Amino acid sequence: MRLSPPPTLATLTAALAFAAALSSAPAARADVKLPPVISDHMVLQRDIAAPIWGTAAPGEEVTVTIAGQTKTTKADDQGKWRVKLDALKTGDALTLTVKGKNTLTIQDVLVGEVWVGSGQSNMDGRVGGYAKNDDVLAELAKKTLPQVRHISPRGTWQVTTPQTSGSFGALLFPFGVRLHEELKVPVGLMLGAVGGTPSGYWLTDEMFQADAPCKELVAKLASTYSAEAAQKKLTEELAKWEKDAAAAKAANKPAPRRPTLAPKPGETSGGKIGHLFESHIRGYVGYGIRGVLWDQGESGTALAGIDQYTLMGALIRGWRNDWAQGEFPFLYIQKPSGGGCAWDTDNAVTKNASKFAPLPAQVPGDGAYRELHVKIQRHPNTALVIASDLGAGIHPTNKSGYGTRASRVALGMVYGQKVETQGPLPVAHKVDGGKIVISFTHVGQGLAARHSEKLQGFAIAGEDKKFVWADAVIDGDTVVVSSASVPKPVAVRYAWASQHPWANLFNKDGLPAQTFRTDDWK
Repeated sequence: MRLSPPPTLATLTAALAFAAALSSAPAARADVKLPPVISDHMVLQRDIAAPIWGTAAPGEEVTVTIAGQTKTTKADDQGKWRVKLDALKTGDALTLTVKGKNTLTIQDVLVGEVWVGSGQSNMDGRVGGYAKNDDVLAELAKKTLPQVRHISPRGTWQVTTPQTSGSFGALLFPFGVRLHEELKVPVGLMLGAVGGTPSGYWLTDEMFQADAPCKELVAKLASTYSAEAAQKKLTEELAKWEKDAAAAKAANKPAPRRPTLAPKPGETSGGKIGHLFESHIRGYVGYGIRGVLWDQGESGTALAGIDQYTLMGALIRGWRNDWAQGEFPFLYIQKPSGGGCAWDTDNAVTKNASKFAPLPAQVPGDGAYRELHVKIQRHPNTALVIASDLGAGIHPTNKSGYGTRASRVALGMVYGQKVETQGPLPVAHKVDGGKIVISFTHVGQGLAARHSEKLQGFAIAGEDKKFVWADAVIDGDTVVVSSASVPKPVAVRYAWASQHPWANLFNKDGLPAQTFRTDDWK
């Protein structure tokens, strides 16, 4: 074995110099740093102890100064630090100074209302892509609004100008503008959304595993799950696929998608649970906010056996727990988009609604998907943003209408303005002889039939579970439903369909009644 020669004096001197350089490097890397969400033009949430955080050298003292107040802390052993400001009021632009071994200055800081917008494509779509088909949105995009700011993941805060607004969320932006106009305060909008994504990617695995309703549902499904049966089903599907693929090839057509093994209860059918939360929401977590506006549902949950209602409960609770800011408001856009008639099609908000139509010959029975999303509002401090009268399609073009409707819900629910936020919602029903009487909340200025003197969209059934169209009459805050062909009714449904332009119950505030049923039949 050949031995290396002993080090020379020059070699030792160079090594010592290199070691000295390394020892000085941490001091350079230990500069106080801030996350992108704390940057010039940001909006801090008013009237709460808004957090400011970042990194520094372990044990380094950090001082944060704004609006005459100073907060001091020390970085922990991982170099992380965090302070909470005393509640701030709206007013002139402020300067935030963060000082450690270096000093950072954040300019043009406003105090107002901050909202997070998340979900899939209808939230992720941008002003530049929708303004050409939305005149109201196009006009908003031309404005310079110094007090409306927007941020996207891995970006920094931007002030609204004709040059910047094209990259803003097409639904979130008009939502924020309307809040600004009504409340007369700055508004900050934080966008984190990705098209075509299920809700299972928007909460962490820890949130999912810790959620009792999800755990109970997974356990129930797992008790009847058979890996052998799942494999047998896949084998059968593959055999059929091979024949279909061969036929497609012979016909010079694309082959159908190859089937895969169905996931076990609670497992994802594709990507990793929580990866979109980590990449698009994690950077916002802990920033002072007023609430969340959510638009997602078309892509389901991607978690085998877990329905949207149950998973959204886990997501909402999980986000609130991570944010550590209590049960902040969680607003969500109704799914599916559109499908119903509107009170006023001359209104810019509802101009794309379906036209009022006569009742179909047969009573539809495909309302389960609508019901699932209506149920989400049962979770605490949540609110449905009714969208059945806003225009249909996978990607409705009237994004300004959606944003304005969402702002209406926020103004009434969150900010206490005297505006009706929902359409008529049933709270009780009773069978009275050959009739069923349904009581409603959110009647606003009163219940009303629209586009026809006759109230329609109600179906009634007896113990045979066969629904027929019913006669329906408004009586104060109730609707009385009956049918000569159902002398002993036991259940009633309203607008129980994926599309229901023929259902015409509204309140006089112009909002449509929500899809509902009194039965739980499959």
